[in-house]
Amino acid sequence: MRPRAGNAGPHTLAFVESPVQLLNVLEWAHAHAPGVGLTLVVLSPLDPMTRGQLRRMSDLARDEGHRVRWEEARGGPLAPFQTIGGLTGLLRRARRVVLGDPFSRYVQLLLTITHARDLVVVDDGTATMEFVGQLARGERLVRWHRKGGRPGPRDVIFAPVSASARRRLTPSGRGRIEIFSSMPMEETPAGVTVGANTFAWTRARFGPPRITKGADMVGTSLVETGVVDDGRYLEAVRALARTHGATRYFAHRRESTGKLHRLAVETGLEIVRPELPLELIARRGPIGRTILSFPSTVVHTLPLALSGTEVRVAVCDIDPAWLTETASPRAQGFLSGVTGTARDVHRLSAVRPV
Repeated sequence: MRPRAGNAGPHTLAFVESPVQLLNVLEWAHAHAPGVGLTLVVLSPLDPMTRGQLRRMSDLARDEGHRVRWEEARGGPLAPFQTIGGLTGLLRRARRVVLGDPFSRYVQLLLTITHARDLVVVDDGTATMEFVGQLARGERLVRWHRKGGRPGPRDVIFAPVSASARRRLTPSGRGRIEIFSSMPMEETPAGVTVGANTFAWTRARFGPPRITKGADMVGTSLVETGVVDDGRYLEAVRALARTHGATRYFAHRRESTGKLHRLAVETGLEIVRPELPLELIARRGPIGRTILSFPSTVVHTLPLALSGTEVRVAVCDIDPAWLTETASPRAQGFLSGVTGTARDVHRLSAVRPV
């Protein structure tokens, strides 16, 4: 039986909205607070696949001795008020707050309540790279795939809260700001402490995996976020699968059922909906000797999680012709940066339709 952490208390409070954020909170706790329990609040989304992964990650967190509080934060028009009201006491008593998505309006609102002197930001995928850059440049917090568009009515109404959150996340003499990340950072805000997420907990907890001879492919939500044309994406997946002999496609939790059905029918790939973040799935195995991906978080995290194995991660560039007309002007540059800064990966040129 694994040793359990100490009793969870109000001193460290973590907020997560995705399985990857929860995984990275566990990695931070393993690296910085071994044996000390924390209170982990899950602000549950509505998406069934994400909820399922969060449930399973919550079980792992409990196994580590952490207290998990599940909040139906989006369960109706009154849910946000009930959630925030129920968390106010915890927020005001917390000495440290760990958060996974500084762009989240929910999290930004919670930051206006807490008096915690220490704030820790753990990875929410490649969005962390953009957050760090915006913080260093003193810009407003906007997700990279939305940047360049006009602010909507909600953005205008929420602007004071977002500005307040940005001030809370800017280093000052009143507290400490830490970023715990596996992402490369070209710009680091002055006064911010940066810790490296090496996925030590994942490697200690799972594996090593059994490695198969074939190739596996990792899906992306670039179509769902309006960045890449769905037809172009399907052509690219089909070409990659044929060129590299891929047999399985690990779906991103945000990929639509309709798109995945088309991929299965037109490419012959076995569609796998993972029950846990891919870093854990790959570490548990079995996993292909080659993992194919488009620019995404996993090109940075999988080499760390699979360190010491013979698995090769290969990333395929996004051809500018694949982008939609409504894609952010920054999309191509950002995606190229995600690929170009990845360590220990094999870079593939953009594939051509077959």
